[in-house]
Amino acid sequence: MTMKKLCLLVCLLAASLSGQAARKNIVLPSGGKAISDELLGIFFEDISSSADGGLYAELLQNGSFEYNPTERDGWGPGTAWRMIRPGHSLGHVEIRMDRPLHVNNPTYMRLHTERVGHYYDFDGWTGFGLENSGFDGINVRAGACYDFSVFLRNASEGLKQLRVALVVPQGWGKSPKLLAEANLTTYSDEWQKCETVLVPSESAANAVLQILVLTPGDLDIDFASLMPEDTYKGHGLRKDLALALAALQPKFMRFPGGCVVHGGGDGFWNTYRWKTTIGPRHERRALKNTWGYHQSMGLGYYEYFQFCEDLNMQPLPILPCGVSCQGTNGGWGMKGQAQDVVPMDKMDEWVEDALDLIDWANGDPATNKWAKMRADAGHPEPFNLKYLGLGNEEKITPEFEERFTYIYNKVREAHPEIIIVGTAGPGSHAGNPDYDNGWRIATELNVPILDEHYYEPRDYFLTSRQYDNYPRDRKTKVYLGEYAAKDKKLIDALAEGLYLMHVERNGDVVCMTSYAPLFARKGATNWNPDLIYFDNERPYLTCSYFVQQLFGRSAGQHYYGDCVTIEGATDKQAQSVVVNTKTGQLFVKIVNASADMKNATIDLSRFKGLGKQCDETTVGAFDDSGILLPDASNIENNYEAQPVAPRHRTRTVGKRFTHLIQPYTMTMFEFSFK
Repeated sequence: MTMKKLCLLVCLLAASLSGQAARKNIVLPSGGKAISDELLGIFFEDISSSADGGLYAELLQNGSFEYNPTERDGWGPGTAWRMIRPGHSLGHVEIRMDRPLHVNNPTYMRLHTERVGHYYDFDGWTGFGLENSGFDGINVRAGACYDFSVFLRNASEGLKQLRVALVVPQGWGKSPKLLAEANLTTYSDEWQKCETVLVPSESAANAVLQILVLTPGDLDIDFASLMPEDTYKGHGLRKDLALALAALQPKFMRFPGGCVVHGGGDGFWNTYRWKTTIGPRHERRALKNTWGYHQSMGLGYYEYFQFCEDLNMQPLPILPCGVSCQGTNGGWGMKGQAQDVVPMDKMDEWVEDALDLIDWANGDPATNKWAKMRADAGHPEPFNLKYLGLGNEEKITPEFEERFTYIYNKVREAHPEIIIVGTAGPGSHAGNPDYDNGWRIATELNVPILDEHYYEPRDYFLTSRQYDNYPRDRKTKVYLGEYAAKDKKLIDALAEGLYLMHVERNGDVVCMTSYAPLFARKGATNWNPDLIYFDNERPYLTCSYFVQQLFGRSAGQHYYGDCVTIEGATDKQAQSVVVNTKTGQLFVKIVNASADMKNATIDLSRFKGLGKQCDETTVGAFDDSGILLPDASNIENNYEAQPVAPRHRTRTVGKRFTHLIQPYTMTMFEFSFK
């Protein structure tokens, strides 16, 4: 989907929502039941380069020179950089760590410029310095503004002049094509932030950024950055990817993981600590990503919370609870205990992290130091944190139970208003010891919500209806925090749609869901399938994305399961009716995951005041003429073509009408109350 089409889709959805004023006098007929209106959210984990090189809009890779071999074999401070000396300039580069810019950002480069060349066989291109290739090239648009900044320190006498340029390499022996350039001057022998704006004259997908010293001498350089000014709501996130998420209309966002939360397979030394991800970006502590690359923390807790506010989502941060990931020390797939644990006499540090996060998010800057840090960053108003997750997929061992119970009771005592989400372990099916023990602990402690995870073949989602059997008298609700069918074909997306209808029917038990993983960068994918794939130029929206979008649009508080009759229905067809009394809308959804056409009768006569006009949206694999593509069930979204996309039309129908359901489709009818 092109950026133009994506923006149009978002605008149409926004216009549809803005036209729906809240109705106060909808009389609900009998036969329905109350369900959660926060069923569909999103789960952001920094996997498959989802943050740096993805949602975080920074265009330079390793701008702080902090890459190292512990993150990936062969990586180091010079990764994504190369030394350049056009015009036969002379010099060398030295990696330094003495007197750093900040203790959390210890590595920098010293450029020793011996001679600035005067051989103009390169069209006057001269100087000594560094070139950054970004994340597989830098994508820029003609006429757009890009903010460049860098910290410089003069390490020898005299002014230092620099040339900063966006160029497109033309091959060996040829001068690069100039897109934009600016000059900087520094004289300070202390770290000084220098800034300029670059405006490319042409668009390019494979640009590089050059920093060239034009004056002999020594110059220290650190934390170079190139950010597009046109980010989502001006908050530093890549606009097209953020718009794709906005179009899902999610009700909450879980972050930052996933296994990222507690160090993955590395142990506690690599645990994500939220306090080191706020404040000025050059003062944040970078971290090895558990999926084998670098986290700059440019996308940190402040940006996560700001994004939740921008999309009107509830933030759901996940904190470690003193027990590492079950994969630690080679524990993936191995029997026995692979966990690292915090000694009980050290657990108060982790409790304080949780309590301080609540203060940072919700506290008064006039009386609380953490809230003041939020205000100093530009957000004096509270973020109104409602949910807090403790733990992620830990093995439910006695050590876990002891530490989870300790931190849970401490947080609940200090902040009874916060809704705590626990974990059911890595495999959330009855009979799994972690699942059984997770539910036992949740029941004994009255944990409000328990997070279940499972990735299964499509047949599971086509046939399993496990939530029909969950006890209705249990106080703990379910959050299905991670799930996906193990392929990305249309039939898998429709299987997920059938399962979500099962979840919707059980919306009195299941209060939240989020597909996982959310993002994957082309050429850097750690896990398949994913909801949204992307490269430097565009997002690629999958079949599952469009199914999720319909459920996000059709949130409501009341469910009806007997308004639609499907002739000859099997377990590959399902239907639901949901009413949103806040927006005055009614949604009819029908999934057909079979090769057979089916007749459906929709009877909405019980709903008083319902308009006759509806918007019909169908997700399926059609050609440009609306004809179903051959072998539609095996259609998948990829980087070359996207045959699956929603088809829209407006219809006028009676309160009782029929509809011919096409094979391998999901259809939604959207009505408004008068």
